[in-house]
Amino acid sequence: MSSDYSYDEQGQFFPFFILTLTGLVTAPLTYSLLRPSSDQDALAPRIKTDFKSEHAATVESLKTAQKRSQWRVKRAISVVIGWAVMAGMVYLILVTQRTVPKLYNPYDILGIPESLNEKQIKSHYKRLSLKYHPDKVRPDAAKNETVESLNEFYVELTKAYQALTDEDVRNNYIQYGHPDGKQSFSMGIALPKFIVSDGNGKYVILLYTMLLGVLLPWLVGSWWYGTQRRSKEGVLMESANNLFRQYEDDIEEGGIITALSAGKEFEETLKGDKAESGLSKVESRITAENEAQTFASGMSAKDKEALEDLDNGVRRKALALLWAYLGRVELDDPALTKAKFQVGPIAHALNQSFNAITLAYGNIGPIANSFYTSQNLIQAVAPHASPLLQLPHITPEIAKAIEGDSKTHLSVHNFMDRPDAKRRQLAVGQGLLSEEQYQSAITVAKQIPFFRVSKAFFKVTGERFIIPSSLVSLVIKGRFIPPGTENIPPVSELDLEDIDPAEDDVEAISGRKKKTIKGPDGKLIPIEEQSILPPLTYAPYYARDHSPQWHAFLSDSKQGKMAVPPFRFAKFDQPIIDDEGKPTFNMQTLKAQFAAPPQAGHYTFVLHVICDSYVGFDTKMEVTLVVEEATKAAEMQAEDEISEPEEDSLAGQMHVLKTGQTPKTRRRDSDDSEDESGTDEEEDDTSATNTDTEDES
Repeated sequence: MSSDYSYDEQGQFFPFFILTLTGLVTAPLTYSLLRPSSDQDALAPRIKTDFKSEHAATVESLKTAQKRSQWRVKRAISVVIGWAVMAGMVYLILVTQRTVPKLYNPYDILGIPESLNEKQIKSHYKRLSLKYHPDKVRPDAAKNETVESLNEFYVELTKAYQALTDEDVRNNYIQYGHPDGKQSFSMGIALPKFIVSDGNGKYVILLYTMLLGVLLPWLVGSWWYGTQRRSKEGVLMESANNLFRQYEDDIEEGGIITALSAGKEFEETLKGDKAESGLSKVESRITAENEAQTFASGMSAKDKEALEDLDNGVRRKALALLWAYLGRVELDDPALTKAKFQVGPIAHALNQSFNAITLAYGNIGPIANSFYTSQNLIQAVAPHASPLLQLPHITPEIAKAIEGDSKTHLSVHNFMDRPDAKRRQLAVGQGLLSEEQYQSAITVAKQIPFFRVSKAFFKVTGERFIIPSSLVSLVIKGRFIPPGTENIPPVSELDLEDIDPAEDDVEAISGRKKKTIKGPDGKLIPIEEQSILPPLTYAPYYARDHSPQWHAFLSDSKQGKMAVPPFRFAKFDQPIIDDEGKPTFNMQTLKAQFAAPPQAGHYTFVLHVICDSYVGFDTKMEVTLVVEEATKAAEMQAEDEISEPEEDSLAGQMHVLKTGQTPKTRRRDSDDSEDESGTDEEEDDTSATNTDTEDES
């Protein structure tokens, strides 16, 4: 048996081939495009406000352009092209005439019905043989007959007759479907034959060379180069190296802004003559004198010197635009204004890389300042400027008028904690806010999520004591209470407990899909953990949608060093706001695990809970970790078990005989809460914020 290949000469199978290949690619892309979005920015609620900045159209256009440049837009284009190709192939399938191969049928060849018996078949074959025998028949030119075609037809008649009368030939027909037995294997190729005929083979070879020798290596190389070209934080490796060289142990927020200007990402925005165009105008605007601050942009004299020390070029232009963005300085030029809002998100991405560098050094000053710089960049507020600038309609001049002669800035919390009449007296009036503007600012302030820590403590899951080198959980309990919120319900003691899952609850222990709480009657209740997103950051000048994140870490105040690296929290286990946008006051639980110190003792740390999106919405408090010696902890555990015998044990029965009283049943959960090490703060204490950037000492 031989094999041969048959090409699709009529083009009836080629559309099926293309339709299948295109469908294999288009169908998954379509699903990924239409499935519910998992993007936090698309799913998170938004702070409700009617305020639009003067350059809202520019900011929104940059947001739209950024989303359009993402891979989702490319997927949409690919899906449209894929479905168009598939539609074209379906059309070809419908209009192409099909050639259906016939099965070998000796009755059809002889022209007789299948009901004839063998005698009748022989009689019919004799008549056909006399008529079509090669010695008797003559070709008819009018019918395009030739001697060869007539001979072939006579052979077919003979084979058909033998298939019905000769035993061996009939067996071949029954077994293989043909009187000659097993036929050669034919492999159909769903490609038009013209591709490999008439000298077109060289084009096929060229096509394979382009696909396998050029396109495939280019795709693999591009992917590999892309992975090596950028750091884990997504910035160019060259930019990360530049930021590393800019690091200093005493770097402040203004210094970080200067360091971020070394990023190579700015070259794409300021390429060509954009690096020099309008630079002198920007510098003159940001260094202009201002009644509310030293310079209009909020930069210090040291920051101005750092700008002047740079050579003219991309970096100097980027730094000048950054200060114009942070100071909300009007540039009166559409191109410069657009570039001003473009550099903010670029600098924020670079700051994430700089934050990773500060974490590697472990000095608490630069670490905290990098987080504060993130707040400044998202809110478009200069370092050490008034936090009130985060509210709509408030300018540096109005903020200074509200703060009066105070040597320190007024935080949003302090402003909102004042009676409404006092706030109006400070903020509403000629040259200040109108009544409508005041209401807009207050409405936004009452929606900004502030995570107020109620309790922070340490524990080891399933254990009553913390021993050296054990896996410790830092548990932070808190509620989201926006500034100016009234009628805040008191904290329930039951909400402050952290109940360990049952030993046989593998799902809760491993996946933490469930957690256990105490009901009002003290009974344990398992509940499903939720994944709740906070409202998107209110940042009308930031040309990106940003979901706020909270970072919790521990520092050693004596050494000014980081003790436990930051843990990031972007989702929470309880609803933050209700359907009307009002706070729910649900107790949230944040957990972070780390290894306990190798030595027993009392360790006092400073707990930092920093929001990356809002200025002045941070918490700093002391917490104490108590680490017991392993032997002492075991002795205390044994003594505790002996001191309170169970009622159904022998010791318990003896206790009843001696005292006549049933021994008290120990409640492991309440004991756990008593033995947890940490700090239980009053609400008024934990609501205080501290944005001091100096090293702790």
